[in-house]
Amino acid sequence: MTASLLHAPRLHRTVLANGLTLLVLENPVADIISARIFIRAGSAFETPADAGLVSFLMGLLTKGTESLSSMDIAEAVESVGASLGTDATTDYSVISLKTVAADFEDIFSLAADLLRRPSFPEAEIDLEQRLTLQQIRSMQEQPFTVAFNELRQAMYGSHPYALSSVGTEASVAAFTQDSLRAFHRQHFRPDNLVVTVVGRISPEAAVAQVERTLGDWAVPTTPPPTLQFPTVTPPHTRLPLFQDTNQAIVMVGYDGASVQHPAYAALKLLNTYLGNGLSSRLFVELREKRGLAYDVSAFYPTRLGQSQFVAYIGTAPGNAATALEGLRFEVERLRETLLTEDELQAAKNKLLGQYALGKQTNAQLAQLLGWYEILGLGVEFDQQFPDLINAVTALDAEAVAQAFFRDPTIVLLGPEATIAPLVP
Repeated sequence: MTASLLHAPRLHRTVLANGLTLLVLENPVADIISARIFIRAGSAFETPADAGLVSFLMGLLTKGTESLSSMDIAEAVESVGASLGTDATTDYSVISLKTVAADFEDIFSLAADLLRRPSFPEAEIDLEQRLTLQQIRSMQEQPFTVAFNELRQAMYGSHPYALSSVGTEASVAAFTQDSLRAFHRQHFRPDNLVVTVVGRISPEAAVAQVERTLGDWAVPTTPPPTLQFPTVTPPHTRLPLFQDTNQAIVMVGYDGASVQHPAYAALKLLNTYLGNGLSSRLFVELREKRGLAYDVSAFYPTRLGQSQFVAYIGTAPGNAATALEGLRFEVERLRETLLTEDELQAAKNKLLGQYALGKQTNAQLAQLLGWYEILGLGVEFDQQFPDLINAVTALDAEAVAQAFFRDPTIVLLGPEATIAPLVP
């Protein structure tokens, strides 16, 4: 076991003998402890045939273990006012918990049991399948979701990021206890874990707790699964989706950089400038000044693999052509228009202010530190990120815009009479 202190005496990093990484941040201010158990297994490991498996599996972790029923688990958590939940993303999965310090040992032991010994009861699988199928069908009635699913699939092609996180009706219906157990056996292993504990607990006590519950977990003889992402070449085309809606959805998707790419910080800053909040460029120009938008924004997800930079607008169907022109103009003008010093500094202040506000609670800190570690950036990235943002110049932003904001993939959803003329 190796240990070290990072940045401050309160932050303690430990690697157990079985390869599990533990980060502990002691914060005695409130009698609360938050913890996360990150698993280096997200939907990026799925194929079209088993799309949605990771999300489905994580939802079932709280439905039973070898010794506890779903009711036993719920009562153990609710009886002490704690919280315990799960989530799955493209690049990782996570078990989250929060409790008062006196109950941390019991609730963390329960979380470790869910992690190591889920039973995947057949009755719970059947129920989860019915609920997930209902969710998939409901999503097909949501214009924004339909448009984004089409954009994501078009941009990513055979890349696993193209897949829906909840799967398809065919893939979900095919999930079995055996397929869930096989994925769990392959990916849920101590050397694939990062555990974060933040709150009123000493590093020594946290290490002892994790050692008791997870330290005896043997490492398999085979190495953990790794990903080899295929090269992505977006089609740079216009895709029509005809729906008789009262609102047209226009989306433009540009190639985006991975979190480890040199352009990451500049793209985050441009995303803030273009689409973050009521003072953003897209909101002011397209909604406030031109009255084109019911909703307008941009997003740029942080990804281990190649990301995407997406700008979108919801508008009256008759305004779809003008909205598309305006959306592309506002994004692509940055290829040849330098941000002013005031614009650049305002975007930096907004982004870094929101970043600081996202680190106020034990739960937020446990999430952030574990997220950086599981992505391979290390907790040092928490200190590096503000420096990277502050270092971006107007010329840097323009160069990144020139490299990324060209030849978008476009999705247009709305009534055929207004959308069809916009597609060559």
